[in-house]
Amino acid sequence: MPSGPNISTSLFDRIGGVNALPVLLMIVALPLVGSLSSWATLTFAGLAMGMMIFLMASGLSLVFGLMDVLNFGHSAFITFGAFIAATVLLALGAWVEADSLTLNFLALFAAIGAASLFGLVAGWFFERVIVRPVYRDHLRQILITIGALIIAEQLILAIWGGAPIAVPRPALLNGSIIIGDVAIEIYRIFAFFLGLAVFLALYLVLNRTRIGLLIRAGVENREMVEALGFRIERIFIAVFMVGSALAAMGGAMWAGYQGLISGTLGGELLVLVFIVVIIGGLGSIEGSLLGALMVGLMGNYIAFIFPKLALASNMLLMLVILLWRPWGLKPAVGG
Repeated sequence: MPSGPNISTSLFDRIGGVNALPVLLMIVALPLVGSLSSWATLTFAGLAMGMMIFLMASGLSLVFGLMDVLNFGHSAFITFGAFIAATVLLALGAWVEADSLTLNFLALFAAIGAASLFGLVAGWFFERVIVRPVYRDHLRQILITIGALIIAEQLILAIWGGAPIAVPRPALLNGSIIIGDVAIEIYRIFAFFLGLAVFLALYLVLNRTRIGLLIRAGVENREMVEALGFRIERIFIAVFMVGSALAAMGGAMWAGYQGLISGTLGGELLVLVFIVVIIGGLGSIEGSLLGALMVGLMGNYIAFIFPKLALASNMLLMLVILLWRPWGLKPAVGG
């Protein structure tokens, strides 16, 4: 006869395993919230927030999990992405406020594109100058990336000043869609689908292409891959650049979501991003998505049901997950 825990595990796997956790969280939250319209509003907001956090966390997960680099300077890319996007949107104010959907789209993608391009270039510089000398030395990685973060924050203060900056949204992303008693912000819908598109692209590249195979092989046995004639160093540089670009893109989206940004934005999000990476499992894009969705949903539900526990909710979620799965929900390495 199978034991009780084995039966429970088998049943859990049949209903989707860890992939079903966000859905289970939604189901548990419904009776606690009480009102269906409030639950739906909180759920859509949590999913959108989770997707924006995923954009920032996925890059760190790739760098942290696949390259074994503790990059505490990751939040600098988030902050720069937010401020660059805000600057572009302010400069294109006529397009942002125009009635033309074409001009709105051009302004939006110019802002996101400028932030992402900065992330690519800055990521290349950061890897070559800051990170490369300290590979395989975690203590020095922590010290040097924190130092780089402090310098980056001072650069932001020097360029944009210390006063908060208002971030305009393109007209097409203003307003809400009303479904019965539920109002869903258009910006949140856009953020959700952008995050979903990025997840699908990353998943396909890592699991369905030769480049993804080389990345995963390089993590397992770098010397063997290099012996076969592949320049794994160049591939890892590309991984770092993509991770930095995703952080900047996430910062750009978060800027529009908040509407008002300051130089402390990246630092405030860094803890949240690390929580998502740890919950999801190192190097796992799927794990980062699950972790980000759960953090977004949990934060919204707890803030509504138990406001006094809102600040601690993500730490409690991480504690529970790690007690259950010490390596995270879907670790790509280390498990």
